[in-house]
Amino acid sequence: MLASDPAARPLSGIASADVVVEMPVTPNGITRMMGVFQCQLPSEIGSVRSAREDFIPLAAAFGGLFAHWGGELQALTALNSGIINNVDALKYEGTAFFRKPGVKAPHNGFTTVQRILQTAERLNYTLIGAFTGYPHLTQSERKNIATLVRSVTVPYPPPYDVAWTYQESTNQYRRVRGGTPETDATDDRVVHASVVIIMETTETFISNDYIRVHVGERGNARVYQNGTVAAAAWKKDAVPNGKLSFLDTGGKEIQFAPGSIWIEIITSQPTS
Repeated sequence: MLASDPAARPLSGIASADVVVEMPVTPNGITRMMGVFQCQLPSEIGSVRSAREDFIPLAAAFGGLFAHWGGELQALTALNSGIINNVDALKYEGTAFFRKPGVKAPHNGFTTVQRILQTAERLNYTLIGAFTGYPHLTQSERKNIATLVRSVTVPYPPPYDVAWTYQESTNQYRRVRGGTPETDATDDRVVHASVVIIMETTETFISNDYIRVHVGERGNARVYQNGTVAAAAWKKDAVPNGKLSFLDTGGKEIQFAPGSIWIEIITSQPTS
């Protein structure tokens, strides 16, 4: 779990994530991110923040080991019940997690993949996930001029607003957040993605500090890759570790361009 607050920027390790899921967590649009790391292992990851209940089924969908710094009551109750293997900094600060000098709390919580895996081994967690991955394109698709799109705007409120711009030379999308290019604190790399997915769902107001984002159902989506956009649908199987799938208009799972995937969840109030 990663912070989205301006005070926590730039994040460490964010450019190395294989998958990132971002979504609002409060009624006024503050977002939080979940980074999935497997192929690239950054030197550090942070600022690590608290678990929110709506991220748990998404972490389970990727067969992940969920690393977080505490969390809301409902999230901690679910995690303590064993719904998913997790490593909580409230229990393992000083071993799995550390406070980074010179960074103000609460944004000074950091970790490394190695620290998390060592703790997981001590806890006898399995390190083999059930996630089967997403299908990938083996060759470039022919582009239809009607579907060419050079930029993607994610309508989170400032300073959480996000824009992605397609770079034809690299066949990737460059991320800008709050009007500033998103960089990685570990190496100053600008964050790029091969695939950007806008995933639409609904939210329920809980309090001034919390909303419930409905991620265990299905809804509309848009998939941006190779400089084009395609209408899609998303589906999350009901079981806790059920796969999060993205389907084309014919109901087949979409093939993705190789590289990192960013899933941007946008919400609306449910209609009566």
